[in-house]
Amino acid sequence: MKIFESMAKHDYEQLLFCQDEESGLKAIIAIHDTTLGPALGGTRMWTYDSEEAAINDALRLARGMTYKNAAAGLNLGGGKAVIIGDPKKDKNEEMFRAFGRFIQGLNGRYITAEDVGTTVEDMDLIYEETNFVTGISSAFGSSGNPSPVTAYGCFVGMKAAVKEAFGSNSVAGKTVAVQGVGNVAFELCRHLHEEGAKLIVTDINKEAVNRAVEAFSADPVDPNDIYGVDADIFAPCALGAIINDETIPQLKAKVIAGSANNQLKDSRHGDMIHEKGIVYAPDYVLNAGGVINVADELHGYNQERALKKVETIYNNVEKVINISKRDRIPTYMAADRMAEERIENLRKSRSQFLLNNKHILYNRI
Repeated sequence: MKIFESMAKHDYEQLLFCQDEESGLKAIIAIHDTTLGPALGGTRMWTYDSEEAAINDALRLARGMTYKNAAAGLNLGGGKAVIIGDPKKDKNEEMFRAFGRFIQGLNGRYITAEDVGTTVEDMDLIYEETNFVTGISSAFGSSGNPSPVTAYGCFVGMKAAVKEAFGSNSVAGKTVAVQGVGNVAFELCRHLHEEGAKLIVTDINKEAVNRAVEAFSADPVDPNDIYGVDADIFAPCALGAIINDETIPQLKAKVIAGSANNQLKDSRHGDMIHEKGIVYAPDYVLNAGGVINVADELHGYNQERALKKVETIYNNVEKVINISKRDRIPTYMAADRMAEERIENLRKSRSQFLLNNKHILYNRI
């Protein structure tokens, strides 16, 4: 693997390799862009097939966080960390404390949080060594479980897409097909139910389906049938890559808005649903409630303030839709453009500031 060539392709700033022989730590921290502020992104622990696969995942996820944080209006850049290992067998206290010391060594350029394969308890161990960690136990002043806040962000963002498709942002009387009824989706269903939406749900976990049926009078369907049901809104809240050649022809919904990551199997599928006239709320814009919530911890967590910021997801989805119309592009491209414009505008502002004040810099030298 040509590492510098890979970093140059999307202008990554830094790639750090961390190892601690005694604890078994093998970790990679990727920092993509810090134009807007320190890089914030979670730590993933996974059994990668190779070190190259781990590097590629760290790079890919770090860049994704740049766009997610920028689109969310946060003054934070994008970064991500991966730990190579089996989260069920290889964890130990020394590993996460050693990792915390590596994060501390970056002196605030990277701030971590939990991700796939890591937990609040793991973040607490990292917190023993550094303050540059979020998503720790609420006993330390943290925000606690992010699922309800992520769900709330998805709900308010969905309403902006619903307004574009139907002329009103109310989901009352609308039928919503929810794919996956995990922690985030269950809370999303609660908001939808309370506003008067009819729910159709599916999940490979039968207990999760039964829970939603009992709590919200939802109609259960087989996982393979969720795409073709008569619904106004399709909410993907499980696996990625579910908007694809096989599922798009089945969709009857006029809105796609859910909490799942990487919903488009390929960018051309975003073009396809755009051509069909479906209003798509891009996943990383819609599911940003969790990162907005933990980012508030950096200022001393205040739930009311955090939720007010989460509510701006509605405005962010509106902005994406307006850019889509302005530039005549699909919303998945419009979301990227919104994030890129924000970063570029700040770069230009800084360059102009330095140009206007170069005499001050010269005098200091």
